[in-house]
Parts: sequence; structure tokens; C-alpha cells
Amino acid sequence: MIVFAMGFLVFCLDQLSKQLVQKNMIPGESISLIPGMFHLTYVQNTGAAFGILKEKTSFFVVITALVVLAIVFAIPHIQREHLFLRSALGLMLGGALGNFVDRARFGHVIDFIDFRIWPVFNVADMAIVMAVGFLFWKLLVHNPEGL
Repeated sequence: MIVFAMGFLVFCLDQLSKQLVQKNMIPGESISLIPGMFHLTYVQNTGAAFGILKEKTSFFVVITALVVLAIVFAIPHIQREHLFLRSALGLMLGGALGNFVDRARFGHVIDFIDFRIWPVFNVADMAIVMAVGFLFWKLLVHNPEGL
């Protein structure tokens, strides 16, 4: 249940934040919140992280669908006691679905969080990166024998 609850929460936060950006900004617009450090910048990203593989929307839709299916099929096989793993999968599921919906609806992902030293990203991206970080930490640092 935690996987779907966390996934739903991430998905909703992601879609709500993107909707607010779309409603209140135009593509390319940037609003300085902390000058030189943190901005809201509306970007329509047709690629993946860092803008790689631009214009490969169909590829990303298929890959994301496969990732979502893999998570959904894996959940029943993960013991309930593995709350950390289930939480990480929930983050990944919500993030993947958030960006999937953008690609399916618009042909691009809406990015807007801009620290100026890193490519512009969104809530779904944060959730995916956190999930991968949690999994690496669990696997390599906290439990070197495995998940």
C-alpha cells in the first residue's frame, strides 16, 4: 500500500506544480526567487535528464511504461517488512508516471526548478533521483549484502 500511496502523492504534487507553472508562466520565462541562485524557469524538455536524447518522446513513453509495469509486478514479491524498498519504489513510480503523463499529453516534460548550476528539473525528477539514491544507499552503504 505504501508504494501506491507514495506514488500517488508524488504524482499529484508533480502534476499540480506543473499545472501552476503552465497557468502562470510562458515557456522560457524565468522568475528569480533567490537572485543568481534559485529561479522558476519554464522549460519544455523533449529529452531525458540533462536534455539528452531530444525528440525521442515515443522511446521515453515505451521505456517509462515498461518501468511502471516492472514496479507494479514487483510489488507483490517484495515483503511488507521492506518498507525502505517499497518507499523508494513508490517515489520512482510517482515520478515515472508524472513525466509519462507529460510526454503522452504534450510531447515534452515540463521542468521549472532551476538552481542555475544544474539543468532545470521538476518534482517527478526529484522523486526518481531520490529513489535511486535511496536504493544505492541501501544496497551499498546500509546493507552491502543486498536489499
